[in-house]
Amino acid sequence: MFTQMKNIDTAFRYVRMFTLIVIVASIMLCGFVLYKSYRLVGSMQGKVYILANGKALEAYASDRKDNIIVEAKDHIKSFHQNFFTLDPDEKVIQTNITKALYLADGSAKRAYDNLKENSYYSNIISGNISQQVNVDSIQIDINRYPYYFRCYATEKIIRTTSIVFRSLVTEGYLRNVSRSDNNSHGFLIERWNTIDNRDVKTENR
Repeated sequence: MFTQMKNIDTAFRYVRMFTLIVIVASIMLCGFVLYKSYRLVGSMQGKVYILANGKALEAYASDRKDNIIVEAKDHIKSFHQNFFTLDPDEKVIQTNITKALYLADGSAKRAYDNLKENSYYSNIISGNISQQVNVDSIQIDINRYPYYFRCYATEKIIRTTSIVFRSLVTEGYLRNVSRSDNNSHGFLIERWNTIDNRDVKTENR
């Protein structure tokens, strides 16, 4: 009788110990799963997926200061491409110039008005001239604000009988503004000025 009670007591202790082990192991497993889940959610919050041409591209969130040079160069490049890429079509010219003027202050508007007064755009349309620009390099000084830049580019002017290549060097300053659909980089070009714009080479067609 006493032996049977002792066996029951021993068996009960074993069951209790096994149950405690299972409970502790379950709690540890749940804690580990929660920890990994929070880490996964935290890492996923720093990523953005963009759908482009049917493909999901991963984009990483970062501070503006990490990409300031890249964004500034792209802003300057976009401005010059829109301002100087012209075709003999009034709507194309107006569309490109409008895009460019959103990226700069009144100095760019004054340059546009001067070219318009000198019939530059009218001559492009009447002469069936196309103009393209290729930005070669951009230098930016981010140690002082507003940021000074100098842009080196090459213009390609396609006429009916010839192709003219011109050297283009401009300078200006960048200041921060709010981002918008018309200004995705959040910069504004100020005191924009053309330093050099001369013929380099002419090719007959």
